[in-house]
Amino acid sequence: MSTSAASAATAVTTTYTVTGMTCGHCVSSVTAEIGKVAGVTGVQVDLATGRVTVASDRVLDDAAVTAAVGEAGYEVVAPATEAPAEGASCCGSCN
Repeated sequence: MSTSAASAATAVTTTYTVTGMTCGHCVSSVTAEIGKVAGVTGVQVDLATGRVTVASDRVLDDAAVTAAVGEAGYEVVAPATEAPAEGASCCGSCN
């Protein structure tokens, strides 16, 4: 397997919901701080929804991402991937 194929196989994408962002400067601050977290390879922020999608080469420590967002002056509500998909409901056996 080539290096790029191995990297693609280990790529992880995690989506977080961040509150308090209101402008492009907010987006830049959050992007820059999350970009400093070990393993992060990309950050995409959707200002309208507050969703922050983080690409990484490993499973991220949610506490590190939360701390980075806090350093930028905002708050992570929760990793968005922990909630059931829109329109889905949890049966309660997911633990």
